[in-house]
Amino acid sequence: MLDASPIRNDWTREQAEAIYNQPFMDLLFQAQTVHRQNFDPNQVQKSKLLSIKTGGCAEDCAYCSQSARNGAQLSASKLIEVERVISEARKAKEGGATRYCMGAAWRSPKDRDMAALEAMVKGVKDLGMETCMTLGMLDDEQVFRLRDSGLDYYNHNIDTSERYYSEIITTRTFADRIDTLNRVREAGIKVCAGGIVGMGEQQMDRIDMMLTLATLEEHPDSVPVNMLIPIPDTPLADVEKLDPIEFVRTVALARILMPKTHVRLSAGRTDMSDEMQAMCFFAGANSIFVGDTLLTADNPEEDKDTALFARLGISAMALGCDGSR
Repeated sequence: MLDASPIRNDWTREQAEAIYNQPFMDLLFQAQTVHRQNFDPNQVQKSKLLSIKTGGCAEDCAYCSQSARNGAQLSASKLIEVERVISEARKAKEGGATRYCMGAAWRSPKDRDMAALEAMVKGVKDLGMETCMTLGMLDDEQVFRLRDSGLDYYNHNIDTSERYYSEIITTRTFADRIDTLNRVREAGIKVCAGGIVGMGEQQMDRIDMMLTLATLEEHPDSVPVNMLIPIPDTPLADVEKLDPIEFVRTVALARILMPKTHVRLSAGRTDMSDEMQAMCFFAGANSIFVGDTLLTADNPEEDKDTALFARLGISAMALGCDGSR
C-alpha cells in the first residue's frame, strides 16, 4: 500500500488552481493515486436519501423546486410519519444501502418537530444503519438533541463559492452556512458538505468551493458533488450545461484536497453517461445515492447502478465499512 496522503487544511488558492488546471491525464493520475492511498478503489458507498418533508421552503435557492419563492410550485407536504421513515430505511438496507439520509425542505426545523426527528434517527440506528439528516440551519439546542439521539452525520451544503453565493441564494448568507457546519462539528456530529456545479458559475468558483471545504478546521467526512438538474420554472431552468470534463476536474480536486473524505457523486447522474460516471469514480468519487429519486429529482434506478458496477468491477462497501485503508 502506498503511504497515505497527509491531511492539509492550509491549501492556497494558487495551489488548488494549479491542481485543477494541470493536464487532464496528470490530474486523473494524481487523483487516482491519492484515492488508492486512502480507499479501496473498487468499492463505492451506497447511501439512500428520503425526503421527509417536501416543498414550501422559505429559502430562495435558485436551483430548487422546493422553494416557495420559485415558480416551480411544488406542493408542500407535512413531516411524514416516523413509522414510514423506518420502513423505507429497512427497504434501503435490504437493497445494500449502509447510510440513510433524511432531508426536509426547511429554513430550519421547528421545536415541535424535534421529537419526531429524534425518533427517526433512533429508529434507523436500531436497524444498524448510519444516519444523516439535512434540515437547514440549526441552533445549539437542536444540534445537541440530534447528537444525543444518535445522529451520525449532518448534511449542510455550501452550494457554491462565497463570491457567487448571492447570485444563487439571498435568504441566508454564506457565513450562515459555515456557522452551521462549525456548530455541528463542535457538537461531535460528522459533517457532510458539498455543493452544486453547473449553475452558471466560473471555473474559479468551483475551485473556491472545494478550497473552502478543504480549509475548514476539519475536512467534511462526505462531500457531495452535484451536477445541476435544471428544474422548469426555476431561475436556473435555462442555464447552459456544464462541460463534463469540468465536472470531472471538480471531483478530482475534491479527492486531492481532501484525501480521506468520501466524495459523493450525487444529483445529476441521470444525465451522465456510464463513461462519465466511470471517469468520476477514477477521479476519486466513492459514494453514490441509490434509488430512483433524490428528494424530488430523478436518480438512476437500482438495476442500472448494479449493471454499471458489474461492468466496472465495483462492489458496494459493506455495512459498517467505510472502504478506507
